[in-house]
Amino acid sequence: MPKVYVSIGSNINREVNLQLAITTLRERYESVELSPVYETPSVGFDGDPFYNLVAGFEDDRPVESVIQTLQDIEAGCGRDRSAPKFGSRSIDLDIILYGDLIRHDESVRLPRPELLKYNFMLKPLVDLVPHLVHPELNKTLAECGIEYLSSTLDYREIEIEF
Repeated sequence: MPKVYVSIGSNINREVNLQLAITTLRERYESVELSPVYETPSVGFDGDPFYNLVAGFEDDRPVESVIQTLQDIEAGCGRDRSAPKFGSRSIDLDIILYGDLIRHDESVRLPRPELLKYNFMLKPLVDLVPHLVHPELNKTLAECGIEYLSSTLDYREIEIEF
C-alpha cells in the first residue's frame, strides 16, 4: 500500500485549523505520522507567517481519490479554493509524495516539484522520514536536505500537541 506524504500549512487561525485537519486525517486513516511543526514566512505574497508540517499515512486508493479526500478536508476547514494561488490559507493540504509514483501531467505532479524548492515542505519531510528515497533523484531525503535546504533559517520549530 503506498505511503502518502502531505504538506499541511495554515496562516489563518493556524493552530485551530491544523488541529481540525489532523483530527480529520486521523478519523479517515488508521495511522497518521506527523513531523514537527514549523513557523515559516509566507511565500509569494505579504502575509502572516504559516505553521507547516508533513503528515504520512497509507492509502491504496488512486491518487485522484486521495486528492479529493484532502480537498474535502480543506473545505471542512473553510478553505476558499477560488482564492489566489499565493495568498492566506485557513488550510492547505498538498500531496508531495505518493509512494514511488512519478507522474507529471495536467492534474497531478508527483513528486511535487516544490518539495526541493521550499524549506516549509522539505524540512518537515526530512525530519519525518530522512531515509526515504526520493523516487526521481535516487537520493535519501536527508541527502536532499543537505543539498536543497536553504541555508537561511527561515523557519522555527513550534510545539503543538495533536
